[in-house]
Amino acid sequence: MPTLGLVSKSVETASNLPVVLVLLPFLGSGFVPTDSLPPGLRWFADHQPFTPVIETIRGLLLGTPIGDDAVLAVIWCVVIAASGYLWARRLFNRVPAR
Repeated sequence: MPTLGLVSKSVETASNLPVVLVLLPFLGSGFVPTDSLPPGLRWFADHQPFTPVIETIRGLLLGTPIGDDAVLAVIWCVVIAASGYLWARRLFNRVPAR
């Protein structure tokens, strides 16, 4: 993500910032059903961006109904892409020309 590179002060920081994004699928429905999680973690897993994406892919691959997960997955992808673009554009325009 270019934004994380623009906001970082060093190369090491830029390489370590995406770790949070790497951990999010583990806190979703990728490995266990969200119904088996404790209440607080279940709420987080049900409302984070990776869960609808995982459920949509799982439903398409297994031929099971996907319900509104596909719509939620597309909405999450658009929101994340748009916010990343706007944030990166704002940071890039702030950098002085050399």
